Amino acid sequence: MKYLIVIEETKTGYSAFSPDLPGCIATGSTKEELAKNMKDAIAFHVEGMHQEGLEVPKPNSFSTYLEVSA
Repeated sequence: MKYLIVIEETKTGYSAFSPDLPGCIATGSTKEELAKNMKDAIAFHVEGMHQEGLEVPKPNSFSTYLEVSA
């Protein structure tokens, strides 16, 4: 499955979360490190849900950009 992740730049690198998996977050010093850490975090999160007998949500988030005058 493919889950949307939202990436934010921080003072020390990057952080990310997935809107479809509440509580699933990761950080990294680089975008590459963040991507690896987030992939591991999602796998760990989903595995934990399976172990607890919880239903794993199907990905349903999407993204778009809106142009506005600022």
